[in-house]
Amino acid sequence: MKRTLKDLQVKIFADGADKAGMLKLNADPLIQGLTTNPSLMRKAGLTDFEAFARDILQTITVKPLSLEVFSDEFPEMKRQGLKINGWANNVYVKIPITNSRGESALPLIKELASEGVKLNVTALLTLDQVQGVANALHAQAPAVVSVFAGRIADTGVDPVGIMTESKKILAGLPQAELLWASVREVLNIFQANDCGSHIVTVPHDILAKGVKMCGMDLGELSLDTVKMFAADAAAAGFKL
Repeated sequence: MKRTLKDLQVKIFADGADKAGMLKLNADPLIQGLTTNPSLMRKAGLTDFEAFARDILQTITVKPLSLEVFSDEFPEMKRQGLKINGWANNVYVKIPITNSRGESALPLIKELASEGVKLNVTALLTLDQVQGVANALHAQAPAVVSVFAGRIADTGVDPVGIMTESKKILAGLPQAELLWASVREVLNIFQANDCGSHIVTVPHDILAKGVKMCGMDLGELSLDTVKMFAADAAAAGFKL
């Protein structure tokens, strides 16, 4: 049975920092939330974090939007997190699982969760990290737990088992949602759905590919591929 993105149960969030793309995807009913991070913002040429965030929140007012702190020191992370949290009710504050020195952010995560801050805990790759976050979160505070399944796969490890176990770990937290992060290809969206992830966050270009290609007849796709080779060969003027 062929499936399209509209057939899936997993919530699809758009991952990017391109304003035009974010606003377009925010208007798409297929997209149920949006995320970004400092690396994506830098890639988009942004230099004023607050101005960008406040501007985008003028339009993205209902769907959840995750914005990440950028300090490497926990007191400053907390200050930034509380400030970002105050910008809008639909904001989730992204906190990395450690700082760049490998020091655990769990005490900060526990503090912010106990204060009712909606969190997106990010850059998790191990089950121990997921368990630590589960222990730190407040049962009544909405939270997203972002496991970087794509980066796990980059190491040659199948992330599906880790995602399945992660969901079990979070089972006692009714307000916590498991997010499949760092999608590399359209197939990952379906894997996230089939292993029970609540959310999958997808780069804008992969979303476009998924919308275009999901459900395509493979015979027709084969013919399109041959046509592409023929057209490129002709355009290159190859001769033997």
